[in-house]
Amino acid sequence: MRTIIILLFTFHFSLFTSSAQDMTPLVMKVKAKLDQVNDYEADGRMKTDVAFIKAPVGKVKIYFKKPNKFRLRKDGGISLLPKGGVSVNMNSIVTTDEFVALAAGEATVAGVKTKVVKMLPVNENSDVVLTTMYIDEANLLVRKAVTTTKENGTYEIEMTYGKFSNFGLPDKVTFSFNTKNYKLPKGLTLEFDDNEKPLTEEQKLKNKKGRVEIVYTNYIINKGIADIVFK
Repeated sequence: MRTIIILLFTFHFSLFTSSAQDMTPLVMKVKAKLDQVNDYEADGRMKTDVAFIKAPVGKVKIYFKKPNKFRLRKDGGISLLPKGGVSVNMNSIVTTDEFVALAAGEATVAGVKTKVVKMLPVNENSDVVLTTMYIDEANLLVRKAVTTTKENGTYEIEMTYGKFSNFGLPDKVTFSFNTKNYKLPKGLTLEFDDNEKPLTEEQKLKNKKGRVEIVYTNYIINKGIADIVFK
């Protein structure tokens, strides 16, 4: 059934692409801004807000290195971010080598006017089915991205920028997802109030919303990071 839905979506999107405006030039400008960053090491605090998980605010250390190496280390507890860190690393999404970029109107995100761009992967084996980016054209910043995947359903990321905006790096990232379609990390224990009636894991996850917030406190940019950090 999932394959049929994806095929129908692809067919519908192919009709749309015949008349849609090519947004590759805008995406290339955003990519050029992100390409200033060869690597970074960042400190931050991560808050996990999911109804069935008891997780305190914890310190995190995040590493990135071109072209797509990414690692998040959390002091204790779990991380619900997708494999590969796509949700907090726009460098892995903004690449015209693997996506077709098409105009899809305009929208306002947190009071900022943005261009809506549909990113359709060229590689049919990609786990990503579609990414919709909301680009602040004036500042060449991705304010929001909504990604639909084959394995983890649809998740959304919203970014707030500050003193590192010249590098396209956010001060705050908010990652939202539906737990029904999300593959939780192995060994994750679901915790509930004592008065709740025992349920199956499938029932616990149904129609639950998840939210992960990372506030960055510092970046160290382009100082070099050894590959062993990502192993």
